[in-house]
Parts: sequence; structure tokens; C-alpha cells
Amino acid sequence: MKRKKKTKIKKANILVVDDEKSMRDSMHMLLRDSYNVRLAKSGKEAISIIKDHPIDLVLLDIRLPEIDGIEILKIIKGHDENIEVIMVTAVIMVKQAVEAIRMGAYDYITKPFDIDALQEQVEKVLEKRTLMQENSLLRLMIEKDYQFEKIIGKSKEIREVFKIIDDVARSNATVLISGESGTGKELVARAIHNRSPRKDKLFVAVNCAAIPENLLESELFGHERGSFTGAHERQIGKFEIANGGTLFLDEIGSMPLPMQAKLLRAIQEKEIERIGAGYPTPIDVRIISATNSDLRAAIKKYKFREDLYYRLNVIPVHLPPLRERREDIHLLANHFLHKFNRKFGKEIKGIKKDAMQMLENYDWPGNIRELENLIERLAVLSKADHIGSDRLPPEIKGELPCRPDSSETNLEEAVQKFEADFIRQAIKKAGGKKGKAAEILGIHRNTLLQLEKKLNIE
Repeated sequence: MKRKKKTKIKKANILVVDDEKSMRDSMHMLLRDSYNVRLAKSGKEAISIIKDHPIDLVLLDIRLPEIDGIEILKIIKGHDENIEVIMVTAVIMVKQAVEAIRMGAYDYITKPFDIDALQEQVEKVLEKRTLMQENSLLRLMIEKDYQFEKIIGKSKEIREVFKIIDDVARSNATVLISGESGTGKELVARAIHNRSPRKDKLFVAVNCAAIPENLLESELFGHERGSFTGAHERQIGKFEIANGGTLFLDEIGSMPLPMQAKLLRAIQEKEIERIGAGYPTPIDVRIISATNSDLRAAIKKYKFREDLYYRLNVIPVHLPPLRERREDIHLLANHFLHKFNRKFGKEIKGIKKDAMQMLENYDWPGNIRELENLIERLAVLSKADHIGSDRLPPEIKGELPCRPDSSETNLEEAVQKFEADFIRQAIKKAGGKKGKAAEILGIHRNTLLQLEKKLNIE
């Protein structure tokens, strides 16, 4: 029977640079069991090692013969800015160590150092470096392997959706996308359009739930001037605008029954009639619709036409909720963090493991939209270089029920209340000074003023 090969854990590479042999030996003895440790007694030797060997962390004495630690720090960062450096200094040279941090050093420790404090500092900086490398690799993987059009995921469930999109895109068949709110139904519709022969024509989206019943017919089919009170000009409807392209009908389940009959006729006859026109207009439009409600149940209650359902549901696509594809949460959270870093000019390096674990354990009743909104808020309000669990709202940390009762506020109101309370606390801490409060929150003063206005904070 063959013995299983043990997985070798890769140790971090540390370089200790100090002209005192006793200091080099002490650090070597302290670190050698957990890390690969190299030693250098001078700046020149240190530079040579860095050029010839991979190094993750340098413990660098400030006072060295020939080339001092500050100059070596510049050379290290010029060679590879991702190498972390902790300055080692006597108490009398703390001022120079602080200057070194401004130049890119991670931190400093003073001689004589506390053994536990040194080990803790080394673990902390290497954990940060590992997290940055993982996030950088993850971004590359998202771009290369885990992004389909603008949809991100690696789970079995979402890859099934990718396959369906690829299979149906080249046809003209109608598609019905089902799934909870916030699962990305419009992204799927756009992906189908972008991979179809119609990609050079328009993709026109209509939210059927957002348009009043008396205006929906005019919105879809258009109207002639004077055809009804208030019709001062001729209006072209969404069907004609999308001619040759794709018409996406979101929340199709909220469409009133009379309009369902007119939509069915337009699909069957491939023509529409503007209100007041008196003659038909031929159209060539691919219909993709979406719903977050159970249309079969609506049919049984006589709220949705069965014949229209079968016309729309030629190709069904179901989007799973985020709680059923938890392995994608890591990818999505990092994707959104990268997106909002660019948008807000932030440099947040990543999400700590404890925080990511909580994100992956949460049920996400608002799905991807809820996750995106949370990461946006964290990016705006965070001033640290990593997002930890202390920044997460109570419901994600398990301090509140994941799903609110029907008597409680909805998700959007809960998010706004959390933001408003958080901002009020910062303003109170700053003694009412907006500039200082913005600094505490890690945002620009103008952003704070905009949030105050949006959230009605007095």
C-alpha cells in the first residue's frame, strides 16, 4: 500500500540584516522553526541576497556600516516594492524609524525587543502580505477563468447558467429568466444579447413593475400625437426602439392581464400598433423576460396568462440565490472591493479571513445586490488597509437575525439606518467638526456632506 505524500507547507523567507552577530543569532534561533531565515551582516550582503533569492520580509537594522538602513530600504523597495520591511532600531533612533515607515517600511521595533512582540509583528506582516498576494492572484483568476461577460462565479450552479447562455445566445428563441431579486437577471439577459447575432443592435430594458398600468402600453408600443389627453407628441415605443435587437422585460409577472394579451399578440404576429395609429408596424425583436415570482402559481390564480407563459418560457434559465452558491461569495466580494477601490480612489488591500468567513456564512436575503451594496459602504467608510470583522454590520456577524420579520423595516431602510447611525457617531466623536469626522470615516469631506444630505442627518 502506497503511503500518501504529505503536502509541504511553503515557509515564508525572512532576511535578518544586522551587524551584531549576537542579534543575528538571536533572531535566527527565534524564527528558524517557522520560517526560512537568511542572515546578512552588512548592507552590501543584504542587497546581494535580495537580488539572488526570493524574500518576503526583511528585519533591517537602521544603523549599519557602509550603507545605513534607510538607504537599504530605498534599494529594497526599488527592487521589489512588495517585500515587507520591519526596521530594527535603538530607542534613540525612533525618529529615523518613523521616517522609514513614510518611505515604505511596514513598522519598527526597538532594541532590546520583546520576543512575543517580535513574533506577533512578523506573523502580522506576513499574514498581510499573503492576503495581498491571494487577492492579486484572485483578481487575475476572476479576469481569466471566473468571469463570463460581466457575471462572476466558479460554482457548479453558475457554470450551468454560463453553458445555457452560450447555447441559446445564437438562436432567436424567447428566454425566461427566473430567480430572487438581486441575483443578476439583467446581467444574464445582457450576456445573451452580447453573444447573439443581434449584439450590434440595441438592448432595451423595461421594468414592468416600475411603470404605471395606464402608461405601460404607450411605453412598449408608442402612441400618435393627440391619441389621448397629454399625448402632445408622437412617441416611439420600446419595441420599435429595440427593432433588430433585444427587448428585456423585467418583472414580467407584474404586467396587467390586458397588457399580457397585447404582448402575446405582438410576439405571435411580430408586429405592434401604436396607440391611435390604426395600422400595424412590423417588428423584429428578441424577447427576454425575467421574474422573481412564481408564474405557475400566478396562472392558477388567474393573474398570468398560460398561453403567454409558454410563449415566453421557450428557454428557461434559473438563477440560484447567493446562499446556494457560497463558494462564489469570496470571488464576488473581492471583485466589488476592487471595483469600489477604483471608483472612490481607495487602496484597501483586501478582506481579512475572519470577515470573509462571516460573509460566506451569511444567507444574503438580498443576494448579490446586497453584497455589492455592503462592499460599497465598507469601501467608502473604511480607513484601514484591510476590512476586518469589526467593520461588518451586526446581522452578518450573527448578532441579529439574518431574515427580518415582516413587521420590521426592509433591507434598504435598515442599511440607511446603519449608515446614518455610524456617521452620527463619527460626527459626535469629532465634536461636530465635519472635516475631522470625514477623516475618522476615511472619506472626503464632500462625500460626508453628500451622505448627510442623502440620509437626512441633522
